[in-house]
Amino acid sequence: MSKKAERTTAYIIETVAPIFNKFGYVGTSMSDLTEATGLTKGAIYGNFENKEALALSAFEYNRNHLLEILDEKLNIEGSALEKIFSLLRFYRQYDVFTLPFGGCTILNVGVDAQNNNSLLAAAVKETIREIEGKIALVLENGVKNGEIHLPVPPLQFSKQLFTMIQGAVAMSTMTRDRKYLVNTIAYLEHLVQKEIKK
Repeated sequence: MSKKAERTTAYIIETVAPIFNKFGYVGTSMSDLTEATGLTKGAIYGNFENKEALALSAFEYNRNHLLEILDEKLNIEGSALEKIFSLLRFYRQYDVFTLPFGGCTILNVGVDAQNNNSLLAAAVKETIREIEGKIALVLENGVKNGEIHLPVPPLQFSKQLFTMIQGAVAMSTMTRDRKYLVNTIAYLEHLVQKEIKK
């Protein structure tokens, strides 16, 4: 692929990623995509096999951006507890972080794709597993280093933690009330401090 073609492909993905994220796979029309990119239908499909391939690339673009940030928050210097608090601080401002993307990629695409796009649904499921695995690894290392104690296996604790975070994201999104997010994160910080800190 030539440099120009690569740039065009990257431009299309960056431009349409928030549109797919906001309106969903079915809710995004070809005219939405041509209008946003300023390209013809032929030019877009010259770079992508079909709408599904483009939607998947758009999800991967948003997902990769989120995973980069999560890696950054979980890989700070310090103890496992400090890493978990770093993650929770990020999620306290998550609604602000996701604004340019049209909302939470995991929530939006995950719900939208359930009944109309098995490839996207599978990609979201894989992303959730990856995030839970990253959190579990931090917890596992914390237990090994004697920094924290867990009442359940690290992956189980990670899944519960992430479930509560995503539940708060869903509630604050649906009600347009960020208190759901802020209060849940405050509760999780309290829980982590009281339950797993040694």
